[in-house]
Amino acid sequence: MMNGQTKTMEIGISTFLHANPADGGVSHAERLRQAIEEVQLADQVGLDVYAIGEHHRIDYTSSSPAVILAAAAAATKRIRLSSAVTVLSSNDPVRVYQDFATVDGLSNGRAEIMAGRGSFVESFPLFGYDLEHYEELFEEKLELLLKIRASEKVTWRGGHRPAIDNMGIYPRAQQELLPVWIGSGGNPESAIRAGLLGLPIVFSILGGMEERFAPLVELYKEAAVRAGHDPNKLQIATHSHGFISDTAQDAADRYFPVMAAQMNHIGRERGWQPYTRDTYDAASSLQGALYVGDPEYVAEKIILLNKNLGLTRFMMYVDFSSLPHRDLLRTIELLGTKVAPIVRKELARQASDRNV
Repeated sequence: MMNGQTKTMEIGISTFLHANPADGGVSHAERLRQAIEEVQLADQVGLDVYAIGEHHRIDYTSSSPAVILAAAAAATKRIRLSSAVTVLSSNDPVRVYQDFATVDGLSNGRAEIMAGRGSFVESFPLFGYDLEHYEELFEEKLELLLKIRASEKVTWRGGHRPAIDNMGIYPRAQQELLPVWIGSGGNPESAIRAGLLGLPIVFSILGGMEERFAPLVELYKEAAVRAGHDPNKLQIATHSHGFISDTAQDAADRYFPVMAAQMNHIGRERGWQPYTRDTYDAASSLQGALYVGDPEYVAEKIILLNKNLGLTRFMMYVDFSSLPHRDLLRTIELLGTKVAPIVRKELARQASDRNV
């Protein structure tokens, strides 16, 4: 969040609760129980947010993020609980609001929604939606979701959902305005839409050099200012893969086969080139999109990312089924106890220097 010229950065974990029961890996049930262990640890080590993405595939366990976050609400004290993303296009915005307002009440005001169109499309045929209406569905349902969070009684008409005529939507969130973020994979139209609406934005940066997102950040800010929103109140987050170990070499060597296995699995579906060690090492460089290394190096990368993009939140994704769960927990521990303090101290120093 930003207050005048003083900027602080929230640091947290994002996950899709990756599982691999078809190949003898962890079961969906066990992966759900592990999620509660993860969010409890993240809360204990001082991380700011734990976010779960919605997916409807055998290799993920997160088809119902709000249900999992409700369990997490009872097991944690201060960490914010978000989706990452809610596939709003194939959801009913009324139900989305009700689910997250429920999490908000259970957590004493710690719930958030990250709304997006999703990187996979299984939910569209699953819930009876036509991919030809991909853009229209998201725009219409986002409009309804924002209308619901703004008003207890709602009147609304659209093209893909029955009309609502002056009906109350309950329960209401404990927070006056339940936070709604826009998740974006780098689409300029998404950045402009979020800016015009004055909504916080999350950029999913999964490859290449992070500096290529700087023009999207500027598009977002320009649209927000054009629409009359205070630029000092804008919130910008990123979501990137990462892994932390006690030494940089150990982290690099242990995470490469995990990353390669997942990228090649998805790559076969999407026609990508094989994922190589050279690709991995380039992405792990200081300005690359992969946060792999010892705590000091990962902190240095996050500080540089903040300098280049002006973030208010950074989320690390470490969750692949071939990664031992103890290593995932160790990364969460190091992110909270080692990385976050370095980043916070340096950003506080920079803010102090600016204010002198």
